[in-house]
Amino acid sequence: MLMRKAALAGAITLMTGTLLSSAAFAECGIENGRVSIIGNEFPAIQTVGAGAAECASDTVEVKSNLTADHQKLNVAGMSGDPAEYTTAIIANSSIVALLNEDLIRPLDDLVAEHGDGLSQNQLITINGKVMAVAFMANAQHLVYRKDILDQIGAEPPKTYEEMLEIAQKIRDEGILQNPVGGAYAAGWNLAQEFNNMFLGFGGEFFKPGTAEPNVNSEAGVKALEMMKALSAYMNPDFLTHDSNATNAEFRAGNVALMNMWGSRAATLTSADGVPQEVVDGFAIAGPMTVGGGDTAASTLWWDGWTVSKNISDEDAEATFIAMKNAIDPSIVQDPEVALQAVWLLEGYEPTPAATGVFAAANMKTIPYPTFPYMGLMHTALGAELTDFMQGKESAEQALKDVEAAYTAAAKEKGFL
Repeated sequence: MLMRKAALAGAITLMTGTLLSSAAFAECGIENGRVSIIGNEFPAIQTVGAGAAECASDTVEVKSNLTADHQKLNVAGMSGDPAEYTTAIIANSSIVALLNEDLIRPLDDLVAEHGDGLSQNQLITINGKVMAVAFMANAQHLVYRKDILDQIGAEPPKTYEEMLEIAQKIRDEGILQNPVGGAYAAGWNLAQEFNNMFLGFGGEFFKPGTAEPNVNSEAGVKALEMMKALSAYMNPDFLTHDSNATNAEFRAGNVALMNMWGSRAATLTSADGVPQEVVDGFAIAGPMTVGGGDTAASTLWWDGWTVSKNISDEDAEATFIAMKNAIDPSIVQDPEVALQAVWLLEGYEPTPAATGVFAAANMKTIPYPTFPYMGLMHTALGAELTDFMQGKESAEQALKDVEAAYTAAAKEKGFL
């Protein structure tokens, strides 16, 4: 069985709607072509989308669809011939679906012709071919209100068990009723929180050397039990809270502790209307451990871009050049842009906001698995764990349902 492995050596070290001037066209060096981007919507990716748009001209169309629903749209949008999207901004999880459907092209020729300035750290090699170009690293880690923890005499938690103790203390003191935040929205987000906790408990998603599921285990049960315990300190509507809603809770002053993406944490308090006490109390720490283990209950990620297979060579070349322009190292000289991510670009100087991601790397946090069937497992987890979180079934039954759903999907795809 072929298992794809993506290598990112040393990873941690909007569309404006208007056509731009011929100066931008000349600088990008694109004569003709179409560039159509699908990707997530957080600030770093918005910066990349805007950078690509600088290559638009009378003969080069550049447009983007940056949305939280990007993973629901990219496969369908790249399956046509020609593909609707000429590039997808992806991470080490979402590239798997595109690989499985054979929707992205090897970039070796384009790298050889137009890749000057790209470092080896940025070239994502799968089965010996460059399939994506990475521009940032990411991880989930602790974000907290230092002022509130100081008020109760607590240090930032290093374990999830400590987080529960601190949450109870905050509630007992009458400071906040629901002091814990989490991106537990049913579906992708809930599954990802399980992934983090499961790895923290030492779990393995599949039986060694196979695609057979292995989540209905002691580690799986413990992971769900910890998630349920944490949810008792969350907003009662936690199953509707993705990263955007969780961040909104923090900005409103309703949350004191949460596990959040480094790419979101950097700009968490820069939105208009955030109370000054939230701005002043905002603090970042590394990911937590759980169950007495020393493995971070988190995953390491990279974000990057691909080029569609089902497009003309002209559009592929235009897309590669525009996306390379979008991640030109000069962008990190802008202090606001430098804060948006842990950039894998020359000249990037780590900012205080990068503390959590660097801590995750130094803790040897496990990268998100890139097995070709991991996407099926992620989908099964997102669909089947809600009943447990709502108290409708046991952890064991929920995990049994996950394995059944995954097995059916894996057989259909030929992995089992």
